[in-house]
Amino acid sequence: MQRRAKQWIAGLGVAVAVLVAVGWWAGRPASVRAVAVQRGPIVQTVVVSGQVQAPTQWDVGSEVTATVRSVAVREGQTVRAGQLLVQLDDEEARAAVQQAEAALQEARLRRREQFAVTAPVSEATLQQAEANLRTAEREAERVRALVAQGFFSAQRADEAERAWAQARSAWQAARAQAQANRAGEVAAALLESRLRQAEAALALAQARLARTRVVSPVDGVVLARHVEPGSLAQPGRPLLTLAAQAPLRVEAAVDERHVRLLAPGLPARVAADADPTQPLDAVVDWVAPAADAQRGTVLVRLKLGNPPAWLRPAMTVSVEIVGARRDDARVAPAEAVRDIDSPQPWVLKVQDGRAVRQPVQVGLRGIGQVELTEGVEAGMLLIPQTEKALPGERVRVRQVVAAGR
Repeated sequence: MQRRAKQWIAGLGVAVAVLVAVGWWAGRPASVRAVAVQRGPIVQTVVVSGQVQAPTQWDVGSEVTATVRSVAVREGQTVRAGQLLVQLDDEEARAAVQQAEAALQEARLRRREQFAVTAPVSEATLQQAEANLRTAEREAERVRALVAQGFFSAQRADEAERAWAQARSAWQAARAQAQANRAGEVAAALLESRLRQAEAALALAQARLARTRVVSPVDGVVLARHVEPGSLAQPGRPLLTLAAQAPLRVEAAVDERHVRLLAPGLPARVAADADPTQPLDAVVDWVAPAADAQRGTVLVRLKLGNPPAWLRPAMTVSVEIVGARRDDARVAPAEAVRDIDSPQPWVLKVQDGRAVRQPVQVGLRGIGQVELTEGVEAGMLLIPQTEKALPGERVRVRQVVAAGR
């Protein structure tokens, strides 16, 4: 019995020791790393991927369906406005031009004949008809007088009257013919109309011939060549792609969350994969007035200050746009701010040996840093999210790291 009592007492002592040890361990402050809020400059930037673009690009195509006879340029070649790029088969078009030229020459000769021969002849014929009419009229009067005196029979008078009527009909026909051949009248107007038609037909044939020569619309550079001799050119199918000879620019799709930071004139830095160690100066030149609803982005164009010769259209680049800067701000590492994108961000500050939840207001956001406009002061210690500490828990700071390190 006495032995059992001793065992019970010993066990109770062990249990009490364990409880004491557990209580001491539970009440021991958590060891955490803290960051200090500091006053200093902060720059808010927007970093996105972009692409080098030529200011304007054209897909040069054919207006007619024809076989490609020759391609006069290659990729990367500089061309001038009006320079021949692609020659299409033009045999049929040339034959049509020759036919139209012959028709125009014939129309011109007929018009010349009208004014040099037909019109004068018709006037002379009219004059002759007028003379014949007068002669026939006088003869008819003379015969009537002689018939009345008994020198001629009545039959002779009838013949004279018929001759007079025929002369009058011939005069009327000659007058109508002469009138029609005069300038501005029917025959002359008809020849003028045929001449205009022949000129229009020639212009149409020449235009069709010109379409077999595909020329450059602007001064530029050949970006791509899509056809070779023997290919079939068709309307709507590009033959070549040209870029205007103008400074290259960069286009980037920025998340719509950052649209309030975007404005023309903001400085930026552009780094190409071809040489990431040499970033290029740039300036925001244009911000799209509307967002892309499907992608949730806003298109931004940047003007490059002095692009190097090796920069090419369609290259991928990294773009850093400097949105805003504040020289005297309360700055903390971004890892110390919790629920940073929510309406109520907060931090865990170290106060009297405990982790205390503190609401804050977030201002500018830099790379790895944020500005805290309300809720903290310079020198305040904050517990990053990477540390295992809960609001209200006792803590012991084992290391203090300044913002930005």
